[in-house]
Amino acid sequence: MPRTVLVTGASGLVGAAAVDAFLDAGWDVIAVSRRRPEVFSSRPYTHLPLDLQNAEACRSALETQSQVTHVVYAAVYEKPGLIAGWQDPEQMSTNLAMIRNVMEPLAQAARLQHVTLLQGTKAYGLHLHPIPVPARERYPRDDHPNSYWFQEDYIREKSAQIGFGWTIFRPTLVLGPNVGVAMNTVPIIGIYAALCRAEGRAFHYPGHISFPREAVDTRLIANAAVWAADNPKAWGEHYNLTNGEAFSWHDLWPRLAEFLRVEPGPDQPLSLAEYLPSRADLWARLVQEHGLRPMSMAQLLGESHYSADARFGYGLQTPPAPVFVSTVKIKQAGFTQVYDTEECVKHWLTVLMERKIIPALAS
Repeated sequence: MPRTVLVTGASGLVGAAAVDAFLDAGWDVIAVSRRRPEVFSSRPYTHLPLDLQNAEACRSALETQSQVTHVVYAAVYEKPGLIAGWQDPEQMSTNLAMIRNVMEPLAQAARLQHVTLLQGTKAYGLHLHPIPVPARERYPRDDHPNSYWFQEDYIREKSAQIGFGWTIFRPTLVLGPNVGVAMNTVPIIGIYAALCRAEGRAFHYPGHISFPREAVDTRLIANAAVWAADNPKAWGEHYNLTNGEAFSWHDLWPRLAEFLRVEPGPDQPLSLAEYLPSRADLWARLVQEHGLRPMSMAQLLGESHYSADARFGYGLQTPPAPVFVSTVKIKQAGFTQVYDTEECVKHWLTVLMERKIIPALAS
């Protein structure tokens, strides 16, 4: 039977990877995003350039998509500055309105079988308080206002009305090649390294505090979405997702310096949220010198420079509370993919060089 998945946020970290993964698995794919996603697959797909905050545009475009059987909802709205928005009621209501704008016309037009929804470790309240180690999916919902809960409750309600299944994934720090997004540290590292080389600076670790974390390759998330889409045993479940190991950005730093062929140096705290935008003119010159894509610093950063400061521990005086999640549940359910985090970061930096987003420092 033909299967068609509609992927929202298709130009983003998880969305673009999901487009690739479903194409590789033989599905028909409709990619919904304002920008056309940049994917690796050579198979054709349909792109719908939609602003999910525009209810009328969504209704007009989606009420005719009767072929859609599955949805991967990977769109997210984040306010400028990123961190403060996580507790902002307006941001929460916007994210709820966006998923409604997608699901309401599809519910009328299509015979939906399954919806994949993304949350994250903020579901456990890590941005508000220490969380249990490890955080497990079976724990009671953390009682705080959150876009996740509004979207999940809405999907549960629509599922009960219409009869489709749903699966919710909770990835940790997501690693991939996308630029101009809210939370991707990989291009921030590549841009910082290029600027260090251009200014004759050492590639200093820019944080105050080193601490362990978990990350997940965007390919793993996308493959998990394909796995869940046709696996009724995974429906109605939440799953944490990680690469399967802990790591530290600080401990990874010397190997990244070697890989990127930049001069290592002692730790030297630096706010990348301030430093990178201040070097916009220098970046424009590097674009010309290295024949890079004509993208401004602001276009490349999105909000990721703010999340990078937090991930590198800039401004911290003491280590943050530990954040580790259990992935036993999804492995016991049959999805056992893992990735080497160091190799993930190097892989995506290489892709950014090949795409001429950052200079080919490793060549």
